[in-house]
Amino acid sequence: MAVLVYIENTDNKLKKSALETVSYAKAVAEMLNTNLVALSIGNVASAELESLGKYGVSKVLNTNNEKLKSFINQAYASVIAQAAKQENADVVILSNSFAGKGLTPRIAIKLNAGIADGAVDLPDTTGGKFVVKKTAFSNKAYAYVELESSNKIISLTPNSYKIVEKPESVTVEDFSAAIKDSDLKTIIKEIVRATNKVSLPDAEIVVSAGRGLKGPENWGMVEELANLLGAATACSKPVSDAGWRPHSEHVGQTGLAISPNLYIAIGISGAIQHLAGVSSSKVIVVINKDPEAPFFKVADYGIVGDAFEIVPKIIEEVKSLKANS
Repeated sequence: MAVLVYIENTDNKLKKSALETVSYAKAVAEMLNTNLVALSIGNVASAELESLGKYGVSKVLNTNNEKLKSFINQAYASVIAQAAKQENADVVILSNSFAGKGLTPRIAIKLNAGIADGAVDLPDTTGGKFVVKKTAFSNKAYAYVELESSNKIISLTPNSYKIVEKPESVTVEDFSAAIKDSDLKTIIKEIVRATNKVSLPDAEIVVSAGRGLKGPENWGMVEELANLLGAATACSKPVSDAGWRPHSEHVGQTGLAISPNLYIAIGISGAIQHLAGVSSSKVIVVINKDPEAPFFKVADYGIVGDAFEIVPKIIEEVKSLKANS
């Protein structure tokens, strides 16, 4: 028996969420008293794959196939399922990322496995059970799911588990999986990513703004604050609908659900649809001139005032702290 973890990469570089997932998978493997095997799909450098040993991986399966150069849900799911069968892995763990959300149900069907998607904590194995805490109702609540099937699939919410180093001796092996033509019917021809920006799902800090900024021409201070903090930028749904910001920055019930360590909301009232996407944030800071804004009810820290006066002062203070550090 083993635990198999699928590690994602972007442009053949391991993502931060991949290391979080590996650390989580190592902890699960230790709970089950078994070893951890990682699977990489893509042309990731051997040195980078070997570095996974630092986080507790004992073996890395590397699939480098020209047909899999671009992410293809069905084909990737087939490769992961075949790797799980080869390693006799009854637990498969991956990130609950955009890719992971598409892969998890497909892998489960191929392995006849139970699913716990959006996990936020290690499973409870008391009494021989396998219970996973996960987000539910658009991140407004938690559910405890007991997986009774022999095979189990867990997808981990990004930023919900810290990166932990547990050095192991690691080997890297080539893994050739059978890929059917039916797995390649849907091909992604191109993926366009924003360059020099922090990915929203991976971001530890997010600076977000809403209609309180009055127009796209005022977003400069939001981007400046985000750059100073090494943060990603986000927005509310009305802002993306109005075309002020790209839809890729929309967080909320119908946008991205994120779990940063710090979420700064500027000029956002805090409608329930928006809260559904950000309520898993560790710390929420709200800046709004309306003292009755719903967002203040869930905020850890709140500032009542005009964003056009407050945000520039925060920027200057951050600059001062950085200059003196």
